[in-house]
Amino acid sequence: MTGSTPLLPLNSSTAPSSDSKRSSELELPAPKRIKSSSTPYPINPIAPRTRFSIPLVSTSPSTPKVSSPQRYKPGLVPLPSSLRPHCLARERLRKWLPAGDSTRRPSSTEPSIPHISVSDDQLNRILEVIGSSWAETTKETYGAGLLVFHVYCDSFSIPEEQRCPVSPTLLLAFLSSCAGSYSGAALANYAAGLKAWHLLHGRSWMVNTKELKAILDGATALAPSTSKSSKRNPFTVDILATIHAHVNLDDPLDAAVFACITTMFFTIARLGEFTVPAIKAFKPSKHITRENVSTAVDRNGLPVTKFHIPSTKMAPTEGEDAYWAAQEGPCDPKAALENHFRVNPAGDKAHLFAWKHPKGLRPLSKPELSKRLTAIARAASLPDLKGHGLRIGGTLEYLLRGIPFDVVKSMGRWSSDAFTLYLRDHAVIIAPYIQASPALEPFTRHTMPQVR
Repeated sequence: MTGSTPLLPLNSSTAPSSDSKRSSELELPAPKRIKSSSTPYPINPIAPRTRFSIPLVSTSPSTPKVSSPQRYKPGLVPLPSSLRPHCLARERLRKWLPAGDSTRRPSSTEPSIPHISVSDDQLNRILEVIGSSWAETTKETYGAGLLVFHVYCDSFSIPEEQRCPVSPTLLLAFLSSCAGSYSGAALANYAAGLKAWHLLHGRSWMVNTKELKAILDGATALAPSTSKSSKRNPFTVDILATIHAHVNLDDPLDAAVFACITTMFFTIARLGEFTVPAIKAFKPSKHITRENVSTAVDRNGLPVTKFHIPSTKMAPTEGEDAYWAAQEGPCDPKAALENHFRVNPAGDKAHLFAWKHPKGLRPLSKPELSKRLTAIARAASLPDLKGHGLRIGGTLEYLLRGIPFDVVKSMGRWSSDAFTLYLRDHAVIIAPYIQASPALEPFTRHTMPQVR
């Protein structure tokens, strides 16, 4: 790739120089062996680099620290138990313990298993490392499921030792009792949370997959209407143009909001990937900053702008990349971003959509963006607009342009075909493919999803 645009030049300091690369590959000279009659092993005067039990990178959430957990809601108060301390929802997977000794320590009644001495510190490290495989929001959801499960068990006096490993009958009884009160998706998350709890603490998961799927399908069919959220109205290019006409692009907040929504629309991104949950929650290692933006040109001279999101739902540690190209008309994300940088100048480490508040520079938060969008929609007589409608709208826009399904799937960074759910009630996308003489016949075999 060659070339770059004035949008935001690449930071050359992030690339290691050839000298630093060579120096990092140099090895220390081998220490001389010192003979000693007291030990058969050579003594190394230079301490070797520690390879085991090094301090782990913090996986704590970027949201502000909470000094104490909130009170349990009425009807969801578990009986007091030393196995289940009152803690934050995201901590329950680890801190709520199954009854009995840890199965990671073979008991004396199992002579076939060699006894391995495992310290409490080692067990805690196992829990910490396994627990890091789940995102913080996932652990919060799983923690909520654990609470509901144990409240259910308390109400029926289920003994502690029968709760983990849970019997298939007990799990099915729990889920069926929740049917009609909770959505199918909520119960699926609760079941997943119980499974994760078993995995984390080394307990067997003996649930039949087909039975579990059947009862979750039934719970979905019986879910109350109040548990089902209304479908999000997708943003469109016309809606973005209307918003453009109702904002003041010289205003710091409006400039940041419009640049953010056009970027999310054309990158098919999630709302949380370009905003922060709260003003004080911004963390450069987790949230996108201005140095995470770069530009490139392909072999045909076509420019593209890349956004590296340091932490995402699917890649919490390594992050993912999103892209857009300049567009024509008032919805051009490139023009919107350049305007935002003009109105809201900031350093490389600032949040990408940080804006000038009277009290100082602020990262653009999800509540702030949603509040402003609601006000704009009301003033412009637009339908109720939610942030997730940007991801839906971007998906539909590219498909309506005839972009291949697989390309859109890649742009939206879906690992499955879940994005096809957005196509429901949008027959116009399928229309070109089902005509007597398909308008896109030469490309149909490349653009339609594979037949399963």
